[in-house]
Amino acid sequence: MKFVHGLMIALMLSMVAYVVNRDRNRPDFQASAVPANAGLVQAAWADTTATKMDWRMLRELNYRTGKVTPALKALEGKVVRIPGYMVPLEDEAEIVNEFLLVPYVGACIHTPPPPPNQIVQVKMNNAKKVKMSFWDPIWIEGKLVIQTVKSPYGDVGFQLEGVSIEPYKE
Repeated sequence: MKFVHGLMIALMLSMVAYVVNRDRNRPDFQASAVPANAGLVQAAWADTTATKMDWRMLRELNYRTGKVTPALKALEGKVVRIPGYMVPLEDEAEIVNEFLLVPYVGACIHTPPPPPNQIVQVKMNNAKKVKMSFWDPIWIEGKLVIQTVKSPYGDVGFQLEGVSIEPYKE
């Protein structure tokens, strides 16, 4: 039994290492503040263009001291677009209106959670329900709030009022 447990842990760590290394080479994970077309934004925010963010930008929050760089602070309250993976907050939920967004698949599940500056708590606008996609990367758009909150899955450094979700495409 110990052998099987050890093998499962080794496989999971290998998968996480593969995904992290793969994601580091994706162009959307490069530091960039270039606005992206916000074609899926709801009518209430139709005049707003989403700023494409990456996980390096989110690391500009020092979760130990609470200090935020001016570049990151400028995005607070703005509509942003972030790639990542969904982590459900409810077991066995296939359709959710709240979840965590993390930079790599499997974060927060059976491993130590990422630091708070690498977790975004997403609550969909108007309690809109979305299909849970644990293994597939997504793009999420919404208003960014820099605020640390306690979660059963670890401390969270950001909150996002989600407006739209779509499958990740390079």
